[in-house]
Order: sequence, then C-alpha cells, then structure tokens
Amino acid sequence: MNPKRLTVAVIRGGTSTEHDVSLASGDSIADAVRHLGHDVVDVLIDRDGAWRTVDTMGLSAVIGVLQGVDVAIPALHGSRGEDGTVQGLLDCIDVPYVGSGVLSSATCLDKARTKLVLAAAGLHVAEGVVVRRTDGAAAAARRLSSAGLAGRLFVKPLRGGSSIGVGLVAAGEDVEEALAAAFESDDAALVEAEVVGREVDVAVLERPDGSVVCGPPLEIHPDPGEAFFTERAKYGAPGTRFVIPAPLDDATTRALESAAVTAFAALGCAGLARVDTFVTPAGIVINEVNTMPGFTAHSQFPQMWAAAGMPYPELVATLLSSALTRRRVACRR
Repeated sequence: MNPKRLTVAVIRGGTSTEHDVSLASGDSIADAVRHLGHDVVDVLIDRDGAWRTVDTMGLSAVIGVLQGVDVAIPALHGSRGEDGTVQGLLDCIDVPYVGSGVLSSATCLDKARTKLVLAAAGLHVAEGVVVRRTDGAAAAARRLSSAGLAGRLFVKPLRGGSSIGVGLVAAGEDVEEALAAAFESDDAALVEAEVVGREVDVAVLERPDGSVVCGPPLEIHPDPGEAFFTERAKYGAPGTRFVIPAPLDDATTRALESAAVTAFAALGCAGLARVDTFVTPAGIVINEVNTMPGFTAHSQFPQMWAAAGMPYPELVATLLSSALTRRRVACRR
C-alpha cells in the first residue's frame, strides 16, 4: 500500500438513471478514503450534468481542481460516467484513476459489444438482438422474428445497470411495452433469450503487482415476490439474499474464476470488475461485466471481498495503490 497521504477526488452522481446509486457508492468510498488517512475532494455531477465541488462550480473550474489531486475514483454508474467519457476526461488532464480505461469502460457498458468480445474469447453468452428506438414497431418485430428467439425474453436498455428499465416477457407477448420501458433509459435495447440457471457473481480485483484475483463467488436469491433480480429486488425487497461463498463444487468454482479472469482480460479491464454469470447444466454463461459495480459496504462486490477477509477500507486502498502503480508503469514506457 502507498503510505503517502494522498488527495483523492471521488466523483459521484451523474446524469444517468443510476444517479442515486452513484451517490451512495461515492459516499461510502469517501468515508473509506478518509479512514485511510487521505484527503477527499468531493466532485459532484448533478442530474443536469453540472459539475461542482464544495468551492467551485462548472466543469472548467472543477478540471482545475482535479489537476491538483493525486488520483481520482470515478464512482459513477451508467452512461456519461461508466462508459469511458469521464475516464477520457481524466486521461486528457493526466489524472490517474481507479478502474478501467476508455475503451474497456465503453465496451463493457454496451451489452451487445460486450457479448461480441466475450464470444470471440470463447466464452458463452445468451442469444440476443439489438432493437433501436428508430427502428419502428414493424422493423423491430421483423428483427425479433428473424433472430428466432424462443421462450421468455429479457428486454434491457443497451447501456445501463441496476436493472432499471429491464423487463421479462414471453416471446411475442408484451415485447413492445417492454421495449418502450427500456427506451425510457436508452435509445437502444438488447432483447435476450432467458438463461435458466443459478445467478452467480464473481468479483475480480487487480492487485498493485498486476496480478488478477477473484473473490469467493456470490449467489443471488432474489426476493420470491420478484420475477427476477429487479431494481426493487436489488435495493428494496426484504427477501433478497446473497450467499457467499456460493455453494458450488470446486470444479465449478474454478471454471467460474477462469471465465471471469478471461472476460476481464479480453475486455481490457483494469482495477476491478464484477462479472455476472449464470451457472447452467450446460456450463457457464456470462451475463454482464460491470467495470464500476455498486460500491457501498452492502453491495455485492465489497461483500465478496469482505468474505475473503479483505475489509472495505483495505479494498479501497488496494484500488488506489493499483491505480497509482499502473500510472508509474505507464510513465516508464
């Protein structure tokens, strides 16, 4: 760990539908940074996109503040934050930051492009098709028909998280309504065939020495009153349970870790990622890869590392150290 007292910018909020989730993640991270003895610069992006700190207003003024910090943590979820845009800004002003870079962040937030990269790496993904708002009802119906998707379908905003705007419908029924809900969050939607299996998440962490390790897998048991792991099941339903470690045999756990590390490398991730999977009788199916998963002490990613014996402040310290080490290595090239 870096013993130096650091000035750390924690960037939170944002214009996406996950604004409130980001505020919670950022608050928890900032508390941990202070606990580690570092100084925090709180950078807030309002819902309308305005940037501010305690003492400054406006993006140009905040950039000046950011140029004076040692490292930044973009605790942002969703579009214009987790999609490479803020990472690109930090690259341009030469500020090291926690997490994946521009290309990896952009790819992972786009669920369809993530699937293309994962499939090319030999990993299994659900069948799906992208439908765009501009397609119109007739064209969307033709696209879904030609894809030949059967059974129940998940309809998701193409770029988003926290299950906001996600619906589960029977093929051919209520798809238009589900698409309309997804289009409230994005101008494109991913329609996927339902994967029946155990929902298991894997936490991937890059250590300061560059090695990549996995925490104990977490199995999700959504509230019985929810049709799937909905937004309510994630943040409000009392019956949702996380089981850590997931009760899996050793071979399945090793296969999950191998798939998660392969996904992390193929997508060019850095620092951290949560790889969401389904464990099915036919094997492991990768669902999504989150480059900045929810990060309160009660969120899945920190819970997995807590179960591995790494408390929340130590996890944040590892991420800071890894980010600074990557910068030093890059500067020597």
